[in-house]
Amino acid sequence: MKKFNTAGTCVPNKHYMVDTSEKLDQITSLIEDEDYFTINRSRQYGKSTTLLSLENRLKDKYQVISISFEGVSEAPFASNKSFVNMFLDRMVRAIKFTNITENDIADWKQQENYTEENAIIYLSDKITDLCEKYEIVLMVDEIDKCTDNQVFLNFLGMLREKYLSRNAGKDFTFKSVILAGVYDVKNLKLKLRPDEKRKYNSPWNIAVEFDVDMSFHPYDIATMLSEYEEDVHTGMDIKEISEELYHYTHGYPYLVSWLCRWIEEKENRNWTSEGIRKAVKHYYDADSTLKDDLIKNYENNKALNEVIDDMLLRGEEYFYVSTDEAVSIGKIFGIFRRMNDEAGKLVISNIIFENVLTEHVLMKYARAKIICKPEKSQFIKEDGHLDMVHVFDCFQALMKAEYREEDEKFIESQGRLLFLCFLKPITNGTGFYYVEPETRSSNRMDIVVTYLEEEFVIELKIWHGEQYRKDGIKQLNGYLESREQRKGYLVSFSFLKNKEYKAGYLSDVTNADVAGIEEKEIYEVIV
Repeated sequence: MKKFNTAGTCVPNKHYMVDTSEKLDQITSLIEDEDYFTINRSRQYGKSTTLLSLENRLKDKYQVISISFEGVSEAPFASNKSFVNMFLDRMVRAIKFTNITENDIADWKQQENYTEENAIIYLSDKITDLCEKYEIVLMVDEIDKCTDNQVFLNFLGMLREKYLSRNAGKDFTFKSVILAGVYDVKNLKLKLRPDEKRKYNSPWNIAVEFDVDMSFHPYDIATMLSEYEEDVHTGMDIKEISEELYHYTHGYPYLVSWLCRWIEEKENRNWTSEGIRKAVKHYYDADSTLKDDLIKNYENNKALNEVIDDMLLRGEEYFYVSTDEAVSIGKIFGIFRRMNDEAGKLVISNIIFENVLTEHVLMKYARAKIICKPEKSQFIKEDGHLDMVHVFDCFQALMKAEYREEDEKFIESQGRLLFLCFLKPITNGTGFYYVEPETRSSNRMDIVVTYLEEEFVIELKIWHGEQYRKDGIKQLNGYLESREQRKGYLVSFSFLKNKEYKAGYLSDVTNADVAGIEEKEIYEVIV
């Protein structure tokens, strides 16, 4: 029986896979146009699987030579000659899986003596001889370790020169070249060794833009679940489950597969919203190289670190500006994306990344003991469920006792941080919470808490007058409807000097005057 795969390349006869035929159609059209391009996406985003699928599609029409630099040591990049040796060796291994004749393969294997000075020219001549006889598509995976290396730039420069000469009718070369990795080799300045001079120019400026959307949308995910359902017959609602998986992952391929694998293997095929929430919680607790990379990239890039902290803790809003250093780095690592709105707002790419980063950042403040750690047991009802009203009342009491003398600037910048630090030990172990990336702003933040099978929708709102408050209630009402929830919770951080620390349902606090709100139960505290 097939499985959901999270380790390495997906294979159609072994693994449940999303139908990516439309994406492959777009890539194939680039090859038909004899374009050179880079598939640069973040870690575990399906690049190698895409190359394998593309190879299987093209091999009857072209000679596809697919190689990888994975596992290559630093030594081959020390000189032109050592690089050419390595490249020729990898080509020899790959060429046997094409329809190139034995005689031509033997000619390729036969190597003459060449020096450091003429190594790249020698390789160029070998490519000319082979491509004069065959239409060859070259795929090179895992190029990241060499993209800032001068020897690799020499190799790209040779490919560029042959590409231009081919277009002028004066040379033979690969029909198309596809480089795959995290980094776009057209932007080498974004990946530099600290001891090397910055390189701003790339010989890969012949490459066309690769704008194929490789994320999995709900209709994509549904193709994989439909195939699975034909085998297993769980009775799941494929449309609902596909949309819920997309909700948490925003289509990040590895995350989609990880959640599906967990539900299949660890959750007794509980293909429900509750089952997905349990899988998400387990991902937060599990070891993951993707999660490790996420934190490493956050810690190792100061500009990225500062922007993420601003967004997570202070509700700062940024526009998606691709030339900004932090935005560029965050996009490369799959941390940032552009929100699909007119303003082009910058958001964390998915809810799972949002929560992993939030938990990591909050730990620093938890160690600093900026807020007392509440005793979890007092918030748990006799039936084991969470008493969210009591959570709100206790948070209000804490804010009144400890922070009533703090100024507006402190509360506006730290209030939501205090609430998240207060909430964390309560949900830890049995539940989890996440911040909805697309509703974050300087004035509001939607938080969803899952505990057992329950889901609690909370809005944190900075008080800027009664109209802003009503807008916040209206927004919360809309988000409740999108999550099909009737109950909601609202924390309003007020800066009025004579404010009352009110708590209660909206009808008890004040008239909300929001259409449709009468059908909801919204508990509000003002702090």
